Amino acid sequence: MSLVIKTMPPALKHGGYSATSVLPGESAAEFAKLHRELVAEWIPNGALEDDIVATMARALWRKNNLQTLRIAKLAQERMAQIHNTMVPDIGEDPPSDQSDQFERTFIEKCRTAEKQARKELGELYALVEMGDKATIDHLMQELQVQERLDAVIDRCIKRLLMVRGLKSMSIGQASAPLQAIPRPPSAT
Repeated sequence: MSLVIKTMPPALKHGGYSATSVLPGESAAEFAKLHRELVAEWIPNGALEDDIVATMARALWRKNNLQTLRIAKLAQERMAQIHNTMVPDIGEDPPSDQSDQFERTFIEKCRTAEKQARKELGELYALVEMGDKATIDHLMQELQVQERLDAVIDRCIKRLLMVRGLKSMSIGQASAPLQAIPRPPSAT
């Protein structure tokens, strides 16, 4: 039996939350302040430098707020406890003449468990709704992807700088006047 009761917040449907961004319960204003401070310190110039400073801000933010992921894990564990206490284990399917009643009862118990969890966890329930996205494992996966993308960008920058260096050398050589190569004195 497959039942989906929860409705996902819009930010989750569209990937608005990420383990390296501001999570529910964290201050977006504090993150913006940190980002502004880094911009003032590093004075980025151009899209690439802006991206580097933004990445630094997200990484520093997550480092300073790693506790949020630990709290998310505790909130998710508490939600599971509430659910396991209030909702019966499905086990085998009920007889077909009782399946409609069983499904209605099951759905009602799931809703009751969710209400209890929302009440008990308050604002932390948003971290429960995030599921795996609010875990250290997800953070590590996300950082691995970012690391690989950064490596590609770094290689592109190195290639671009190399090509620009070669071009500037050839332009410098082409614009220099040709000088006659001195001949060694003859031995007569």
